[in-house]
Amino acid sequence: MRRRRKAYAQAGVDVDLGNAIKSGLKEMLSRTRRAEVLGDVGGFGGLFRAKFEGYEEPVLVASMDGVGTKLKIASAMGRYRGVGMDLVNHCVNDIAVLGAEPLFFLDYIGVGRLRRKMFQEIMEGLTRACREAGCALLGGETAQMPGVYDAENFDLVGTIVGVVERRKIVDGSHIEAGDVLIGLPSSGLHTNGYSLVRKILFQDHKFKLKQRVLNSSKPLGEILLEPHKSYLREIRLLMSIAEVKGMAHITGGGLVDNLPRVLPKGLCARIELGTWEVPEIFKLLIRIGNLDQSEAFQAFNMGIGIVVVVSPEDEKLVLGELTGSRRIGEVVRSQMRKPRVILI
Repeated sequence: MRRRRKAYAQAGVDVDLGNAIKSGLKEMLSRTRRAEVLGDVGGFGGLFRAKFEGYEEPVLVASMDGVGTKLKIASAMGRYRGVGMDLVNHCVNDIAVLGAEPLFFLDYIGVGRLRRKMFQEIMEGLTRACREAGCALLGGETAQMPGVYDAENFDLVGTIVGVVERRKIVDGSHIEAGDVLIGLPSSGLHTNGYSLVRKILFQDHKFKLKQRVLNSSKPLGEILLEPHKSYLREIRLLMSIAEVKGMAHITGGGLVDNLPRVLPKGLCARIELGTWEVPEIFKLLIRIGNLDQSEAFQAFNMGIGIVVVVSPEDEKLVLGELTGSRRIGEVVRSQMRKPRVILI
């Protein structure tokens, strides 16, 4: 006799399927475990022992972010591992630019219909990126919400907590005129600008995800899904060899909106265009999207994932140690109190 489907499953929320899909989580999350993690997976909250050996005055640093509409590309391609990495790496960068070391991470996945392959690949991406960052994946939430999300759409959000010695917080307060701006290359679009990307490429110009563009061996969909780079290794190295005065993670808002967040009043960042090679995908978007320069530098990272501010004395040392890094400008005085970016 055929078993009757439960009423909740008929309403769109299959609790039994959710439990079955999540049955392998314990083993997966154990790969990211740190010594400070207490208890087991599956409790009402994750436990992390707050004992920070080697810190005199530890300060917790927290950040929260999402992957945005890059998820639409992942769904269309049926490839989800990269967006799991995107989420962790974006959050890691957000706290690393303050000088913090990641401690633990929490994720939220909201779906209209839970699918085994999607969930498995997202979790593989999350655990891989957490493991690479030395960050415990402490727990999370998977919410089945038909009616809020349709069957093919989902949301992916994460929260990270890290720690930094108070006297080592990198907050930009010591930046002064004459300091040098050093850019670290991005791995592509990272996780910002995708609503505009989708409009230009697919709505206005009818590109296909499997289409080859820009003389690349990769199809367009793979170029767009290139994971957000983590800069934790580079930042750790930087802080061990030089006085890092400020760092900006170039995400939503681009260079135009993110650099001013670390500049003191009365200063501005003068960016010298042409000091780095802008990746071809950005050139394509600007050309066929008919974007002006200022809008492009606000919508996209334009090939720069992190900007580091150092004194002129440390410039050669930093450039010599960080592969692909470029001097992209300098800090100058401004007649305006509010910090801003000048593109020259």
